[in-house]
Amino acid sequence: MSDLVLLDRVNALRKADDRLIAQGRLVRVKMLVEAGDQAAVVTIADGAVTVIANANELVMPAWTFALRASAREWAEFWQPAPRPGHHDLFALLRRKQLRLEGDIHPFMSNLFYFKALLALPRVV
Repeated sequence: MSDLVLLDRVNALRKADDRLIAQGRLVRVKMLVEAGDQAAVVTIADGAVTVIANANELVMPAWTFALRASAREWAEFWQPAPRPGHHDLFALLRRKQLRLEGDIHPFMSNLFYFKALLALPRVV
């Protein structure tokens, strides 16, 4: 699992069901997800993921907040049944394996939405 291809995993965010989209109906952000040297900008409008772009191909990627971790940490987080310490975004933050940068207000205001959304690649 160390050969994480971030864009393949992040594409699973498009599979949000109606309930999750309704939960995030007020969310309008661009979120950067970085896994080592790979990065993706995820555009969310009204709770639905509308665009996923490879940030490495953009000249100046714009984002509201960023979630940065090593590829190994994301691979562990996205396991179908992750080990303790790898199971939750705040577990990664507490272990200082995840950095949350930028305007964190939308993230914190919709925390359960983002936790559920970022857990979707576990099903892949």
